[in-house]
Amino acid sequence: MIVCDTNLVAYLLIGGPLTDVAREVLRKDPVWVAPPLWRSEFRNVLSGYLRRKELALPDALDLVRLAEDLLARRERAPSSADVLSIVARSGCSAYDGEFVALAEELSVRLVTSDRPLLRRFPATAIDPRRFLAG
Repeated sequence: MIVCDTNLVAYLLIGGPLTDVAREVLRKDPVWVAPPLWRSEFRNVLSGYLRRKELALPDALDLVRLAEDLLARRERAPSSADVLSIVARSGCSAYDGEFVALAEELSVRLVTSDRPLLRRFPATAIDPRRFLAG
């Protein structure tokens, strides 16, 4: 089991340079967990593609369904106390704190390409390529 950040879900489902890496992460560990916040963040990613006309609405809706299927029954809300504690000690956003708190609560890695998270939380956050190498 891993905690996946929203970008990892996007890399998996929206073709791009990190799609193959995300697919390998899924093969290595198919149990992905995320805080419910991932839904809003993923919709925001898709909205950018819609605004730039890089995706049509039916395609964006298909991607949302795929993402929701991937994380079905695997959403977990971290405690507010844990999130705020992480924010207080690191200065990260509450949004990022949700992913870190969940990984810490579940004693699993947060797989992310987010450089500030990787730098601030080296014991919890791991780059997808390093995850695959380990």
